[in-house]
Amino acid sequence: MESAILNDIIIIFGISIFVLYICNKLHISIIVGFLVTGILVGPYGLGFIDNPDDINILAEIGIVLLLFTIGVELSLKELWNMKRSVVLGGGLQVFFTTLGTLFAATYLGFGFSESLFLGFLISLSSTAIVLKTLQKRAELHSLHGRTILSILLFQDVIVVAMIVATPFLAGVGGNDANSIFMILLKSLAIIIFIMFFARWLIPHILYHITKTRNPELFLLSVIVICLSIAMLTYSAGLSLALGAFLAGLVISESEYSHQALNNILPFKNVFLSIFFVSIGMLLNVQFFLDNPLMILLVTIGVMLFKGIVSGFVSMVLGYPLRNSILTGMALAQVGEFSFVLSKFGVEYGLLDNYLYQMFLDISILTMAVTSFSISYSPSVAANIIKLPLPHKLKCGFARKDVTKMHDKKEKMSSHLIIVGFGFNGKSVAKAAKAAGIPYLVIETNPESVREGLSKGENIFYGDATQEGVLEQADIDSAKIMIVGISDATATRRVIWLARKMNPNIHIIARTRYLQEMGPLYEQGANEVIPEEFETSVEIFVRLLRRYLVPEDQIKKFIEDARGGGYEMFRSVSSDPLNFEQMQFDIPDVNIVSLRVPLRADEVGMTLEDLSLRQRFGITVLAIRRGLETITNPGGDVRILEGDILVLLGSHEDMKEIGDFFTDLSKKNTKRTEE
Repeated sequence: MESAILNDIIIIFGISIFVLYICNKLHISIIVGFLVTGILVGPYGLGFIDNPDDINILAEIGIVLLLFTIGVELSLKELWNMKRSVVLGGGLQVFFTTLGTLFAATYLGFGFSESLFLGFLISLSSTAIVLKTLQKRAELHSLHGRTILSILLFQDVIVVAMIVATPFLAGVGGNDANSIFMILLKSLAIIIFIMFFARWLIPHILYHITKTRNPELFLLSVIVICLSIAMLTYSAGLSLALGAFLAGLVISESEYSHQALNNILPFKNVFLSIFFVSIGMLLNVQFFLDNPLMILLVTIGVMLFKGIVSGFVSMVLGYPLRNSILTGMALAQVGEFSFVLSKFGVEYGLLDNYLYQMFLDISILTMAVTSFSISYSPSVAANIIKLPLPHKLKCGFARKDVTKMHDKKEKMSSHLIIVGFGFNGKSVAKAAKAAGIPYLVIETNPESVREGLSKGENIFYGDATQEGVLEQADIDSAKIMIVGISDATATRRVIWLARKMNPNIHIIARTRYLQEMGPLYEQGANEVIPEEFETSVEIFVRLLRRYLVPEDQIKKFIEDARGGGYEMFRSVSSDPLNFEQMQFDIPDVNIVSLRVPLRADEVGMTLEDLSLRQRFGITVLAIRRGLETITNPGGDVRILEGDILVLLGSHEDMKEIGDFFTDLSKKNTKRTEE
């Protein structure tokens, strides 16, 4: 028996390696890869595994660990901060999708319980596939990325309630009011007990376990807590999954949640991969071959329906049409949690074999095309926006106090336009206000607009990728535009449109990655500031200062690097000073090195003659002269051309002496030119 299970696992993971490699080349999600692996090894494929019962046991463990990690990762504080998007956005998406599926399935002749359960299945989207794709495209922090994340968070939580409700839909939990009341009362009692257990006992237990500094003991304790609470809920007539989720919440509220999650993730990934393989093993390929047209039509219908509902919900939240289209196309698939839920549907008789096979085929197809759907969504959005649609439709259904156009008393000119009111936009607006520069902010997030208006900002709601919005911002007479949004595709569109509407405007764009610089310049940007590159420059500059490389050499590095001289990363200061043993973390004290300019009047003077301590409050720690280092030099030591002085002093004193050496360099340059 044991050798049979081991043989099955070897077959599953061996074939998975090959399948996942192909999926990676085709940019297809690994979840689809595991499903395909199950199809290949299962009884409907090559038949390597005839009896999937043993595999199903491992798959059940995968479900438990999955729900446990959801609970651990769930931050109640984060949910509260995003409550409007999560509760309203996610709630409306699940409600409308479930309701629409319920009506459609009932019309086709299915019973109420089966139709409602199908609504549950269709309403869920793939958190793993969508977030991973957005992360690869660097769109997770964009406006539509945050909207998608909020809806997915709600789905991840509501699936637990769906699992709990499944027995009631099947009539297993009891249909009479007394039975339902008793189960709800029992559930509430268990939840209160677990929360009390979590608040007073588990942190105390984990504290003493972590004091042993034994990682194996900590891991075993976390697993026992997870399985014990899961068994407690199961023995009370509820599901293992609910108990695992509550166990995760128990751990998440403690200071040990990060370590617990880190320890359990490898086990979850292994068992969850087996779960998806077990799902694939149940898929009958012959069923698809017998009904290809119907399955494809239903798949298209599901994706269109989910996309429209998700996009509509985004507009209800007040987001513009472009953001809504991107959101809808990203959430159009059926998700991995639907597979988890479907197992319960089969167990309780809500899905017969025909419905189950139809569901599996549709789900796999929708998940397989998700990455392509997200990739093409910006192009689709751009083409739809070009259509002669009403302005209200393009701007979403935000409140009137946000969507009303900026009330300008007169046309603005020579002003600054700031696109995006995130951290960068707020910083630029603050600087512009301090300098007395007239500016106008365009923002697509209604909450950010409301916040800006409450603080007296010159801001209005609108999508800068639309020509009418830029017209309202007086783009034709603007002097400078700052584009500081996180959406690379939208940034390119804004730059192209602004350049077309005002050929003389100076456009400064911010981007995350170096590879975006070329496309932005091609669209008409005058300056592009890549965060990736600027961060690397800043890190390297600080590194050079720690090694006491002269400031003039550091400045040259910065100039050459920003001008395209990346060789400087490899060639600057091939023989740096070695002061690793020096103490740098002294408050209000700084150590820098400055080079004595060539042909300076001070060359040949002694340190006593320079009187650096008396004039600037600076102490000379050492002098670097070629390969020689003079430590703790006396007052009679003379300064020679090209000497590097290692100086100690306060930050203010360092600024003064830095200006002094800069003046020496300028005098030398002027003398050389004359």
